[in-house]
Amino acid sequence: MAIGAGVVPKKSDPRSRLHDWRERLEKDLRNNWQLYVMILPVLVGFFLFRFYPLYGLQIAFKDYNIVAGVRGSEWVGLENFFKFVEDPFFFRVVKNTVVLGFWTLVISYPLPIIFAVLLNEVKQQHGLFKRVTQSISYLPHFVAVVVIVGLIYDFFSFDGIVNQIAVALTGDTVRILGASEWFRPLYVGSVVWQGVGWGSIIYLAALTGIPPELYEAAIVDGASRWQRIKYVTLPGLLPVISVTLILSVSSIISVGFERAFLLQQPATYSVSDVIATYVYRRGLIKFDFSYGAAIGLFDSVVAFALVVAANYIVKRTNEDREGLW
Repeated sequence: MAIGAGVVPKKSDPRSRLHDWRERLEKDLRNNWQLYVMILPVLVGFFLFRFYPLYGLQIAFKDYNIVAGVRGSEWVGLENFFKFVEDPFFFRVVKNTVVLGFWTLVISYPLPIIFAVLLNEVKQQHGLFKRVTQSISYLPHFVAVVVIVGLIYDFFSFDGIVNQIAVALTGDTVRILGASEWFRPLYVGSVVWQGVGWGSIIYLAALTGIPPELYEAAIVDGASRWQRIKYVTLPGLLPVISVTLILSVSSIISVGFERAFLLQQPATYSVSDVIATYVYRRGLIKFDFSYGAAIGLFDSVVAFALVVAANYIVKRTNEDREGLW
């Protein structure tokens, strides 16, 4: 008899559903055990280096003592967080982090998109030029940050090539490395140089998914190259742009430690001292582990909040309501 005739279907037994799920899992393990063996080291490494260290986050809420250990240390609640807010360096490190992260995002985020669109517009007969350009643009990504900072010191020191050119043109040297006004341009410029080519890969991959028929139809309709980019290329990239923008927003507060630490000097602390470098000095140099953990947790929570806010804004402003979740 049909359900609409008044017969209520029986609810499946939870134990039978669990039994069916176990059977399907066992069958999948027997058929694909090689794949599970391959992914096992990745899962183990992810657990050891991502999940297990979360156990140590509780020292942010304790007065950590090395001898007593994590469990034996005294619980102090939010005292370390209040201590950070009342810290005389709080405003400086937060301001420097936000300003540096903001300009890095504003300048470095759109450039890979522009670069990918320009490469996509290269004609087929210039394929060799396109491949060589891509390969050259990828190379800086594989150079370690410490090497890049070393190159910056070589180029912009008093006897570097930049000052040699300045002396040849003006007769005077320019103080760059120890000047506060030059720290942010050097930082952002090195990020852009290292990341533009590599960051364009995801957009180039997305461009291959745009149907060629759309370009052909636009050409038949008399669309110019700029109009094809505006009405075909960019809308095709919009879903990827939305996701990468959401993920990139967290970088406003989560400025990387290594580049800032290697580039900064005591004379540039007023603009280069960010949350990550301050955590290093207080948490490791001064052995204030609880305080350093609290600052790091504060940084992570704010970064997560920015991602959630960016995802909400993108979904509200996007007609397709596309976001991370």
